[in-house]
Amino acid sequence: MPKYLAVGSYSTATWARLMRSMDDRISTARNFAAALGGSLECIYWEIGTRSVYAIVDMPDSATMAAAAAAVTQTGAFKSVDSHELLTQDQLSSVLALAGDVSKIYRVPGQPVAPEVESESHAGSRLHTG
Repeated sequence: MPKYLAVGSYSTATWARLMRSMDDRISTARNFAAALGGSLECIYWEIGTRSVYAIVDMPDSATMAAAAAAVTQTGAFKSVDSHELLTQDQLSSVLALAGDVSKIYRVPGQPVAPEVESESHAGSRLHTG
């Protein structure tokens, strides 16, 4: 199951509510993640521009996006960003793939190399059959 870092910024109203009555946010987050088919690994807080750092396992990126949208629409958070975390093996695969495709990527405004142009035309003929 993919692992994500969720970073959220509490609204000023949320900070005010927490100062009046701090409740168990970990249990709430754990139940919320479980309801989406995921699980909470840990949460850390910061007093500053970013308020909450959570590491969660979620079934997929669409589920993680839904979780971020759900908590943001409540007004409790000003914003929630999520980032998929990679294992060492996943990073190796990503870098290998990036190395392969970087050979064919053309920077905007850069002329097309003749060998790349002829390969792309040959490829387009193969796909138009």
